Amino acid sequence: MKNFVVKGKFKAGLTWEKFTKTIESQNEKNAQDKVYSIFGSKHGIKRSQVEIESIAEE
Repeated sequence: MKNFVVKGKFKAGLTWEKFTKTIESQNEKNAQDKVYSIFGSKHGIKRSQVEIESIAEE
């Protein structure tokens, strides 16, 4: 498993908040899906309210 640093922003009320998350995953696609899953489960945010700007292997 590799570590990926995912940067982007998510909709928090009327504003967009920036985030940086380190995700352990097999590839970039799985890391992206895991970020969507985390925001959906912890914050109740839909995928359309999360914008991923970059994914880089650590």
